[in-house]
Amino acid sequence: MAITSTNPATGEVMKTFEADSPDDVERKIASAASAFREHRRTPFAVRARAMTRAAEILETGKERWARIMTLEMGKTLRSARDEAAKCALGCRYYAENAERLLAHEYISTSASESYVRYQPLGPVLAVMPWNFPFWQVFRFAAPALMAGNTGLLKHASNVPQCALAIEEIFREAGFAEGVFQALLIGSRDVAHVLADERIKAATLTGSEPAGSHVAEQAGKLIKKTVLELGGSDPFIVMPGADLGKAVETAITARTINNGQSCIAAKRFLVHEQIAGEFERRFVAGMEKLRVGDPMDEATQLGPLATPDIIEDLDEQVRRSVQAGARLLTGGERLDRPGNFYAPTVLAEIPESAPAFCEEMFGPVAQLYRFRTIEEAIAIANATPFGLGASVWTRDEAERAQFIDEIEAGMVFVNAMVASDPRLPFGGVKHSGYGRELSAWGIREFVNVKTVWIGT
Repeated sequence: MAITSTNPATGEVMKTFEADSPDDVERKIASAASAFREHRRTPFAVRARAMTRAAEILETGKERWARIMTLEMGKTLRSARDEAAKCALGCRYYAENAERLLAHEYISTSASESYVRYQPLGPVLAVMPWNFPFWQVFRFAAPALMAGNTGLLKHASNVPQCALAIEEIFREAGFAEGVFQALLIGSRDVAHVLADERIKAATLTGSEPAGSHVAEQAGKLIKKTVLELGGSDPFIVMPGADLGKAVETAITARTINNGQSCIAAKRFLVHEQIAGEFERRFVAGMEKLRVGDPMDEATQLGPLATPDIIEDLDEQVRRSVQAGARLLTGGERLDRPGNFYAPTVLAEIPESAPAFCEEMFGPVAQLYRFRTIEEAIAIANATPFGLGASVWTRDEAERAQFIDEIEAGMVFVNAMVASDPRLPFGGVKHSGYGRELSAWGIREFVNVKTVWIGT
């Protein structure tokens, strides 16, 4: 099976790779298991030096890494540079903090000494998506490797160059052979790798069906998993909010990464007192976005990653309009080479429409009106997903109610949802379980060992 790297802005096949053979996969798993035995015993200072070097490589080579990301999955070159810089930030955070986050925790008991010790599990399989092809991987790999685990990356099949580039970065940074490796395999081969007894855990960022499948298999094998799945994040605007800032942020929050982000704001819930003005400004702002070549510095919205994604998105929009949703702008593919879709806004969306209950992975925004804060929270929670929520209010009581009652792993007030190495990242309901980043992320793939020393 060949794995191809295709430019989504032109449809041009840039490179073709031969998939790893069964022998290749076996060799890499064996190498990961062997490397773990040594890597787990390296001092934190040694791991930190290598992880800091990885940050430096990301920073000094950001133009190269950004170009690979942009050509392979279509994000704007400017956002790809930012992604490389964010990966460096994540590497530095764990290089500087891993030893503290995994230090023994002493607890007073009747024992002469009792404490919690954190120890690595072994080789961890990471099944990663294409939309943030560097950041999604580094936010797993930086804590996992600093904890003493080794990593095997099964990246999305449309970003093989990104997968190999990340492997190169860790190797050049000084991590030993086998500590981090890319597997060039298809989705159908994941089950075989996960079933291998040498693989101790798995993490997946991707679709709900993919997560469910991996979780089912891992559950049967009694293996730890962390899942970061889809989202249909609400963006709620109250009457007392700064409307200008809310509209500006809303446009960015919906179109970040060409609209292909699990934490992108997708459902915009606006109080009826300000809904008309918000709608007018929001639609005008979406229509002004410059759509084009992602390599062009002036481009604000590039292509979707694959032909299948744009076909699915277009069908969701068409079916939603047929169900009664009102199309305010966009709603069609752009007549040009590549996977370009017009910035789109839907309103008056009935519950029978796909837009109401499905995640829309592209530059399509949904507008809803509400009368009370209770109604806003009910609409926000009326989805199987629960990843992040952005709420806009200057009222402390409203803020407290939103934080308490919205069913999501993250609530951002007067700001758009984002990931930060210092804070836990993850969702509830069908958005997955477990956490990435911060102390919670590095402790997901360790043995939390109780130690009791008697008198």
